[in-house]
Amino acid sequence: MSNNLSAPNGPGRPKDLAKRQAILDAAKTLFLCHGYANTSMDAVASEAGVSKLTVYSHFNDKETLFSAAVVAKCEEQLPPLFFELPDGIAVENVLLNIARGFHQLINSDESVNLHRLIMALGSQDPKLSLIFFEAGPERVVNGMEGLLAKIHATGALSIDQPRNAAEHFFCLIKGAGNFRLLYGCGEPLTGEAAERHVREVVGLFMRAYGGGAAASF
Repeated sequence: MSNNLSAPNGPGRPKDLAKRQAILDAAKTLFLCHGYANTSMDAVASEAGVSKLTVYSHFNDKETLFSAAVVAKCEEQLPPLFFELPDGIAVENVLLNIARGFHQLINSDESVNLHRLIMALGSQDPKLSLIFFEAGPERVVNGMEGLLAKIHATGALSIDQPRNAAEHFFCLIKGAGNFRLLYGCGEPLTGEAAERHVREVVGLFMRAYGGGAAASF
């Protein structure tokens, strides 16, 4: 399984970013509509309005394309900069931004349908589940782990096991509501209800790891 998200550019002109985005958008649509096995690189090329050669010039194979599509979906709501710790920004505000982005990500139609697809296919193709896990959940938890280690180093919170804390944070954000949504027996929290939920979770997290500022919630 390739860990590269795209093939090296090599000499010459940079690859057309608009075409790359069109390929990713087409891949997300087709993977969700037809599943992984029934989505071909030819079909992706046709949906994106580019040649098959262009698809392969951006992505080495279907596994790489699937991985990149998952990464792109995650980064729509949680770009890498979300896991930075800017000077002068309160820790709780950084955590709130991440909580809002993650909550919106996991409750989006694309994310819900993708999770259902992976759950249905995981027992048949464990490698596909691993590609999804490494490109999506694992990358997000790794980013959060790094951020929480930085926060611990500043003394703002006491987090001696940042990996565990990162997993706890995201599990709290998902909550029972996301389970109900995945099972098709509930609707996602939106608006004020969603904001109350993420603020409650961040408040609990801050108190659990020694952040007195959480009292403002």
